[in-house]
Amino acid sequence: MKKLFAALLLGAVGTVWAQGTPAGLWKTIDDDTKAEKSLVRITDNGGVLTGKVEKILTDKPDAKCTECTDERKGQPVQGMTILRGIKPDTSDKATWVGGDILDPNNGKIYKVLLKLADGGKKLDVRGYIGTPMLGRTQTWLRVE
Repeated sequence: MKKLFAALLLGAVGTVWAQGTPAGLWKTIDDDTKAEKSLVRITDNGGVLTGKVEKILTDKPDAKCTECTDERKGQPVQGMTILRGIKPDTSDKATWVGGDILDPNNGKIYKVLLKLADGGKKLDVRGYIGTPMLGRTQTWLRVE
């Protein structure tokens, strides 16, 4: 009985901890149509976050990044790393900064700021050039 309780407690702690970080699986939503677009898995590798497109939810699951200008050019979007080099903001525990995000639709790479919202159920993903004021924000929904 004690082992079962300990296992349940550890599982609950793990769930709470996971919601205090962007690590996990997120559903992206198209800005224009509001339709589900993809699932992106964000992982924490020694304090540095990266994110890969785990699954495309549109009618184009075999899409390639034809507009990319780096090593991702011509590669399938599904399985592609689109978030790189993101670290916790030392002044705000709910924010991660310092990396970049790729928009596979146009091949452009932007600086990125991630901010947890709604108790970790949502993630505001802000891509920008220069300063965060010059950008746009998408809200991703936590799947797990």
